[in-house]
Amino acid sequence: MMVSRSGDLINRTFRHWSLLPAVLLFLALTVYPAINLLRMSVSTITFAGGTDLWTFTPLRNIADLRADEVLPPALWNTLLFVVISVAVEVAIGLALAIAVAAVRRGKGLLRTLMILPILVPPVAIGSMWKLMYNYDFGIFNQALLLLGLPGVNWLGSTSLALASVILVDVWHWVPFVFLILFAAVEGLSVEVLEAARVDGASAWQAIRLVMLPMLRPAIMVAVLFRSILAFKAFDEVYLLTSGGPGTSTELITLHLYKVFFEQGQLGYGALLSMALIAAIVGFLLVGRQTVRSLRMQS
Repeated sequence: MMVSRSGDLINRTFRHWSLLPAVLLFLALTVYPAINLLRMSVSTITFAGGTDLWTFTPLRNIADLRADEVLPPALWNTLLFVVISVAVEVAIGLALAIAVAAVRRGKGLLRTLMILPILVPPVAIGSMWKLMYNYDFGIFNQALLLLGLPGVNWLGSTSLALASVILVDVWHWVPFVFLILFAAVEGLSVEVLEAARVDGASAWQAIRLVMLPMLRPAIMVAVLFRSILAFKAFDEVYLLTSGGPGTSTELITLHLYKVFFEQGQLGYGALLSMALIAAIVGFLLVGRQTVRSLRMQS
């Protein structure tokens, strides 16, 4: 009888305790590092005699945050980078998704070609575009010379460097947005679109008045995911400009890297990391609520 009850208990709780290894792994790889980062954010960490010395100094880290002259331009550049790149990527990705969905033959080939940029490693993308932007022999300046125009210092000009970096990000991530929105366009109700055409709607009216309202949840999902990834952009920007000239392309991720690894301010760097995580989580919560509202409206 006892054996039977034990067997029933195991069967009823199997789905719970079978997740224990995954839960322990999650705690080890996520929760513990997050707690350690929180400890670092209120400490000053120094190294002496092969050991690390932790001193509880939250006010000092906050004072460093207030005195950081690079942080304001880094935040502003990050905001510009995220807003402009995501807006352009969503606009181009949506246009490509609608155009490819309307193609009757070769749709699979077009879809494959569209996603090629996203398959290239960011390090290779940064190196490739840096050569293309080169003032002396880059392809862009060579094209300008053929047209009789002077060369442009794409990455060395404070007014053009951030725009040049954004262009690279757009080229890299438009395929990601395209895949999300292409799947959404392919899933639209054919009956609704046919009814709009029967009612005399032009192609532009069908897109603007029928397709776009139905695509709003998918567009918000694309915006949400791309914004989170754009906030964390590092590889390409580091290879292209390393934040220069001056602070014209200094993003918060680049600033974090320099604080941690070049300046050795581990406590202050952890505080900046916590602030960035909080900003991304806040954006995620707002975006999630927005997506839920749009789904309820549609």
